[in-house]
Amino acid sequence: MTIKERYHEAIQRFEQEMPWPETELHYDNPFELLVAVILSAQCTDKRVNEYTPALFRAFPTPQKLAEATPEEVYEYIKSISYPNNKAKALIGMAKALVERFDGKVPDDIDSLLTIPGVGRKTANVILAVIYNRAAMAVDTHVFRVSNRLGLTINSKNPLQTEKTLMRHLPEDIVPKAHHWLILHGRYICKARKPDCGNCYLADICKFRNAKSNKNKK
Repeated sequence: MTIKERYHEAIQRFEQEMPWPETELHYDNPFELLVAVILSAQCTDKRVNEYTPALFRAFPTPQKLAEATPEEVYEYIKSISYPNNKAKALIGMAKALVERFDGKVPDDIDSLLTIPGVGRKTANVILAVIYNRAAMAVDTHVFRVSNRLGLTINSKNPLQTEKTLMRHLPEDIVPKAHHWLILHGRYICKARKPDCGNCYLADICKFRNAKSNKNKK
């Protein structure tokens, strides 16, 4: 199977299984999603969703959050991973939005990357989810699943994975493909125990085929 054929087949199956994939983070506007994505670093979406409602009520706008102290924000996110660092990052982010972007979340990666707490993955999530741009956010699930399926070959880091996926995926489905790979990694192609028996991509998966061939020896 050529790389082109592999992508074509994977896209067809993802389209059939998940025609309308979405982020599992809860939000009502771009600012709330940016907060949630920053909080989700090394933390599950489910856990983030448990604590953001109260946080959003307390700090409903960038202006309100920019006026807060790290200690105030910490009280709302203390059960989320790295709460001290994230409290400071959230306030820095809010101040940047207020001072440099008129309180709005920018729609270009260069501007997003100047905001405290926003790395390339977070910026690409915002571009794909909020602005429906052809941006591929590579988290641990995207990195793992694309390598296992053979969509990327021996990618050493997230940036390599991003560039390979962007080179082979049709531009109009990149935002959906981001969710396909994340959700597949979260629920089927898990890190420790991939559920290959219930995977609709198993027969075209390089990881599964290599594993099967090894067991036959």
